[in-house]
Amino acid sequence: MRFYTLLLTCLFLALPTLSTGAGELLTISDNSGRLTSFNKPFTRIISLYSAHTENLCSLGAADQIIGISTSDDYPSSILNKKRFSYREDPEKFIGAHPDLVLVRPMIERSYPQFIKKLKKAGIAVISLQPGSVAELFDYWETLGTITNREEQAEEMILSFQARLKKIQNTLITIPANSRPKIYFESIHRKMKTFSPTSIAMYVLDQAGGINIATDAIQVRKTNIADYGKERILNHAAEIDIFLAQNGRMNPVTRQSIFNEPGFNAIKAVRENRVYLIEESLVSRPTYRILEGVEKLNGIFFPKNIQ
Repeated sequence: MRFYTLLLTCLFLALPTLSTGAGELLTISDNSGRLTSFNKPFTRIISLYSAHTENLCSLGAADQIIGISTSDDYPSSILNKKRFSYREDPEKFIGAHPDLVLVRPMIERSYPQFIKKLKKAGIAVISLQPGSVAELFDYWETLGTITNREEQAEEMILSFQARLKKIQNTLITIPANSRPKIYFESIHRKMKTFSPTSIAMYVLDQAGGINIATDAIQVRKTNIADYGKERILNHAAEIDIFLAQNGRMNPVTRQSIFNEPGFNAIKAVRENRVYLIEESLVSRPTYRILEGVEKLNGIFFPKNIQ
């Protein structure tokens, strides 16, 4: 997993986990293809994505963060940091003297002039967001590399794998035909689900559920997928559990799902098997997706709870 060199240029997220002491030059390529070279860890970071913030804190790099986004809500210990928004005047960022601004692709696409002004001011900008679970560990390693927290990133990955294995062990004796079929809602008002390769569907799968909407059509390059009410109702008799993420993206309630016209045809709705789970536990690429797996496993197989 680690490659020891003095100079390494790598493809998106396939980064080494190296000591970044003075004199060692590293060059990384982020989601946008932009190259960033550095010979010491970044210590004045503004994070504009809640997952970046949470992961940096998990790596023990909270003291290297000088600013967070206006939507950050976890962990509580970081919430007193100064707030920043990519919709604000870049001069606010420049005046804070960061050595790095961490963004994600959505910001790159929507606010290119904002990125350009930060770069012109000499501020490093790195855009990261794993597009699938296959990229999750590399993403954590990348954050470890740029903050000189490589060992912590490795420990985080090993801990994640160990906890996940315990959950998988509870599923060994459960045959596939006994596992519940799930419709997993991402945005209720638009009748959207998650793309099959999304982190949310990974959480569902690792918890032992079976995704009923494997034919969902991904929206652009996001984790969201189109489905529609008609297609949901085509599976009405098969849906054992109706699951919805709940939070800023999908401020839904159980009652609004029960009241949705036509949804009384869905098996899970009729049997009162409608559940909500926090967005942050299924949609953010952080260590806490393990909590999401554990919670869903408890919903799907309540007899497995110790």
